[in-house]
Amino acid sequence: MSEHDDSRRAFLAGSTVVVANAAFTATVLGQSNMIMNDPSVVREIETEFAGYDQALGQNDVAALNGYFFDSPSTIRYGNAENLYGYSEIQAYRGAVIASGVAPKRERTVITTYGHDFATVSTLSRRPGGKIGRTMQTWVRFPQGWRIVAAHVSTIDEPIKQ
Repeated sequence: MSEHDDSRRAFLAGSTVVVANAAFTATVLGQSNMIMNDPSVVREIETEFAGYDQALGQNDVAALNGYFFDSPSTIRYGNAENLYGYSEIQAYRGAVIASGVAPKRERTVITTYGHDFATVSTLSRRPGGKIGRTMQTWVRFPQGWRIVAAHVSTIDEPIKQ
C-alpha cells in the first residue's frame, strides 16, 4: 500500500481536516517541490477569509469586491444568481442588502497548494434550519490574494444517519 493510497483513503473518508494542520511535501500527489498546507500560507488564507467574513457581516461592498480578482474569468455562483466576470459580481454586490450579521462558520477547511493557490470550504447555520455552504478558490497575484471562483448554496439540515 503506498502513501498515495493512504492519503486518498483519508480524503474519501472525510478526514482531510486532519491533514490541514500539517505541512507535507506533495510528492505523494505526484508534484515535486510543492508543499501542501504550509502553515504560513494557511495562516495567510485564514486572515484573508476572516477579513472577507467581516466585510460580509458589515455589508462592506468595496471590501467584498476587493477580495475578488478583477477579471472576466472570475465566477461566483450563488443561491439565485450565476455571475460571470468581476463586473457582474460587483453589480450584484452593489444591489444586495445584507443582514449585517457575519455568518457563524462551522467545519471550515483551508487547503493550500504551494504558496499561491488555496481553497476554502465552510458551512454556516441559517435561520429555519438551513445550512449555508461556501467554497472559494484563492490565487495569490502581485496585488495579493484574490478569489477567482466561488460557490454559495443553501440546503435543508441533512438527516443524520
